[in-house]
Amino acid sequence: MQIRDLPYADPGVPVVRSGTRFLVWLGRQQLGGQVKSMLWGLLHHLGIAGLPLGTGIAVQAVVDRDGGRLALAGALLVTFGIAIAAGDVMLHRTAVTNWITAAARVQQLLSRKTAELGSVLTRRVAAGEVVAVSTGDVEKIGWFVEALSRFAAGAVTLVIICVGLTVYQPALGVVVAVGVPVLALSVLPLLPRATRRADVQREKAGKATELASDTVAGLRVLRGIGGEELFLGRYRAASQEVRKAAVRSARMWALISAIQVVLPGILLIVVVAYGARLAFDGRITVGELVTVYSAVALTYHPLRNFEEIAMAFSFSRPSAKRAARVLSLARTTSTTAAVGDEDRKATGDLYDPLTGLLAPAGRFTAVVCGDPDVAGRLADRLGGHPADPGEDHTSVLLGGVPLDELPLDTARTAVLVQDKDPVLLSGTLSELLDVPRSGGVLPDDALAAARCEDVLDALAQASVDTDGDPMRTRITERGRSLSGGQRQRLALARSLVTDPEVLVLDEPTSAVDAHTEARVAAGISELRAARTTVVLASSPLLLDRADRVVLVDEGQAVAVGTHRELLAREPRYRAVVTRETDEELAAPVAADTTLEAVAPIESVGAVGAVGAVGAVDELEALEGESA
Repeated sequence: MQIRDLPYADPGVPVVRSGTRFLVWLGRQQLGGQVKSMLWGLLHHLGIAGLPLGTGIAVQAVVDRDGGRLALAGALLVTFGIAIAAGDVMLHRTAVTNWITAAARVQQLLSRKTAELGSVLTRRVAAGEVVAVSTGDVEKIGWFVEALSRFAAGAVTLVIICVGLTVYQPALGVVVAVGVPVLALSVLPLLPRATRRADVQREKAGKATELASDTVAGLRVLRGIGGEELFLGRYRAASQEVRKAAVRSARMWALISAIQVVLPGILLIVVVAYGARLAFDGRITVGELVTVYSAVALTYHPLRNFEEIAMAFSFSRPSAKRAARVLSLARTTSTTAAVGDEDRKATGDLYDPLTGLLAPAGRFTAVVCGDPDVAGRLADRLGGHPADPGEDHTSVLLGGVPLDELPLDTARTAVLVQDKDPVLLSGTLSELLDVPRSGGVLPDDALAAARCEDVLDALAQASVDTDGDPMRTRITERGRSLSGGQRQRLALARSLVTDPEVLVLDEPTSAVDAHTEARVAAGISELRAARTTVVLASSPLLLDRADRVVLVDEGQAVAVGTHRELLAREPRYRAVVTRETDEELAAPVAADTTLEAVAPIESVGAVGAVGAVGAVDELEALEGESA
């Protein structure tokens, strides 16, 4: 796999039983690149290892005054120099290729898992941890894959050097053959402690990253309540914990590095002392002593690969463990389509057997839940998103067909869910609305239905080099430069422009004022005419626009009707919509009591339900007059 061929057509199915198994699987997927890198590494290391041979021949040739052997030594040194240069360049090239392609594979796997789970991912794994896995952890996993081939080349080179020296000069070769494995394995007793310290450092760094991510996401709220210093203090304390853990980890790795320097030096002293005695006794020549000395001196470079692979594994294993944890998350419902499912048409009524909720095709259905968390889970169910572990996995039916039995792409095209906290990606407004869609709704119509006129004006004023064109104005990350209501309406426009068969909206107007909310409700009703729309909300302004309203209480649909009908006959509905107290609900209502007497108007935003209904009627009258 070359960098120019990225991304992968299929990144594969990872082994995620543990972090170590995931690393092994990843290395196997890169087997071809690892072999290439190892071969180039062998050429590089063996070129270095061959220098002592040429040097020894040259020294002995000078001692013996042999010009032919001196020329041979020069040719060998040139050959080894070329091998070192070529091997070093290609080793770096192939190793970096392994790093990038491995990181790309992991990122594709994470992207695929994110797309599969959707919003459920952040309910099972903290958002900060997902960010840490997809950035810093991917880099460390790639580092291990890169270092693996260099380590293999270094290990093979050391074996060849030990065997070669034993054959070349047995007296000194045996000393080297015994000493080099001791040097390579000398740091093993320290690795468990170094690994534990590295794990602690990564854990604390992950928590600090999560805290920073959550703080930035809620910065607007923090400024509103004056909580910046509180969270700054928490992050400062977390960063200090990371610093302390990093220092403790660095001390252990410094000790390992020191051992990797000191022990080769001791071996070199032993070889020189013993070799000098052998040369003094005439048992070896000066050239042989120089050759063995040079070979031992040059083993330092391959030995450093042992330290690097140990460090890379220690840092990448926790990262791989976190990545495996994310990749092991699975939908609790089946997404395997039966034969012929591709031809099924995903249309018709939307029905949830678990709650008894029915949303007739082509109708605007509003759902009222007393608990916002229940409403959020119900919205996920209606969209066919996987349930949390321990919840009922009964599938929602669309036109009598379980969503779980449809191909995932078909189900996502048929039913679109917008949760209560939609995310705006950075980019221009035109790019924001450039989403897969049926073509039946134009972006301008979607923006008009979502009442985004003031948003367009704000973007036009903010544009610098777009000639006042709001569609070409860049929106900052998560739309932080916009108000909550503006972000919410842009997200609604994005959902409307897709024009799905079924659109599920969870509190789509919770951040806008009452006047705008009434206009947005009218826009949704008009634009989605003859399309199935389900809105989970408790706002009377939205509820009065719905063709039918369903009350869900304790997980069951208990009442169905229009907004005004349910106000008149259903106390539980009235309690949720008008915020009436238990005493007010217990008070008898006279038979001739008008709807206007059921709940006095508190404000156009908070609203007694009937006051909101009156506000809607008044707004419609005003719009009619202005028209």
